[in-house]
Amino acid sequence: MAGRLQGKKALVTGGARGIGGAIATAFAREGADVAVLDLKIANAEAKTAELKQFGVKTVAVAADVSNQAQVEAAVAAAIKELGQIDILVNNAGIDTTSVVTEMSTSMWDEMMAVNLRSVFLCTRAVLKPMIDRKFGRIINIASQLGHKGAPEMAHYAAAKAGVIGFTKSLAYEVARDGVTANAICPGPIETELYRGLPEEWRKTKLNELPIRRAGQVTEIAPTAVLLASEEGAYYVGATMNPNGGDVML
Repeated sequence: MAGRLQGKKALVTGGARGIGGAIATAFAREGADVAVLDLKIANAEAKTAELKQFGVKTVAVAADVSNQAQVEAAVAAAIKELGQIDILVNNAGIDTTSVVTEMSTSMWDEMMAVNLRSVFLCTRAVLKPMIDRKFGRIINIASQLGHKGAPEMAHYAAAKAGVIGFTKSLAYEVARDGVTANAICPGPIETELYRGLPEEWRKTKLNELPIRRAGQVTEIAPTAVLLASEEGAYYVGATMNPNGGDVML
């Protein structure tokens, strides 16, 4: 059914490519106006130009999502162009590997800043107007590794587990105000970040999956559309798990 997001205004962080890019496209196809946030404005602008084919309003904004001032400025710019934000997708993130004994404090801190602190900053920046309007959708992209962990990715798994915990706690706070908060926990997905992981790590991971393949970004986007739509109104604090069977909940 087309047009499930007609009239809604969405902000997708890391929305220029990968999972975020697929979600931005799916939202625009369903009628939502979309703000695309990326670290580099040129990437965001390229994506918004692509989205115009769906006849929706788009805006490109740039920010380091771990930086409070930049996040608040980017959100303000998006609201100025779109009027409001009804749907926030916290997708921006990084992916690195290291065993704990060799992991630097700076690697740990960067992971927490980009993959966890950012979810808090971006959510806080859009939340109060959602509560005031009695409608909002917060969709946080976590990971199946937040459930099960993985060797060489303790920092990543910890950050994503934090996203899941934040999502559940937020859901308790805002559900009665018409705002839902849910998480999507993808398995290995064919993205630039995933391809940047060591080949041996990726090979081992795929062999663990019952489906024996990585997913495509277009296999994650429909879950985000569901959670953003009226049809997803009864999902509260949920963790949706399109992960090829890596975690079965």
